[in-house]
Amino acid sequence: MSRRKIPPSRHGKRKSAKSRPSGSPDWLYGMHTCVAVLANPARLCMRILVCDADLAQRIAATATPERKSVIEKVSRDTLEAVLPDGAVHQGIAVLTAPQAPTHLEDICDHMAHQLQARIIVLDQVTDPHNIGAIVRTAAAFEASAVVVQERHTPPVTGVLAKAASGGLEHCPIVRVTNLARALDSLKRAGVWCIGLDSNGAMSVRDAKVTGPIALVLGAEAKACAA
Repeated sequence: MSRRKIPPSRHGKRKSAKSRPSGSPDWLYGMHTCVAVLANPARLCMRILVCDADLAQRIAATATPERKSVIEKVSRDTLEAVLPDGAVHQGIAVLTAPQAPTHLEDICDHMAHQLQARIIVLDQVTDPHNIGAIVRTAAAFEASAVVVQERHTPPVTGVLAKAASGGLEHCPIVRVTNLARALDSLKRAGVWCIGLDSNGAMSVRDAKVTGPIALVLGAEAKACAA
């Protein structure tokens, strides 16, 4: 199933996007993560560090001239010196600027024209590994976005991106100030908001709904209300 790519926001910068200064680069690492970043023409890549000469050649074979110029064959020690302790880098890291933000208005506009659109809304899920894994799964199922509350959500760092395994290039994280207001906006846009609870009486498969859907997931041991 093909998806219409959600374009960069038309609604300008928002104060809620304060995880890091706009345009501040970060090191992302891991094979799947970096390959997905390098396949995204919208990504600005300042440095590409690779430990393996054959891998460097394979990347250079498909890279644009601009990206070929920033590929560096380095030692493992040099690579690990720029990454957090214990980072599972698989021999590759990319210094890249954050993606252009996607805002809730963009999601509402997108879902109003996509009857089969799906998004995930996270209510106080704070572990970057868990958020990354959810983004990875959401991307695999062609979800349009993962919506999170700014105040309770960590920034997108190498840890989160590694757990997402390239999913961030296909399923953006959308940060909102107030989750309840965000759900109201989605409902006004015609989106069904379904709260998931392990103790719920009905299976989500039995919910008789048609049209765009937002699945709302709460943190562990916490029910979420939609």
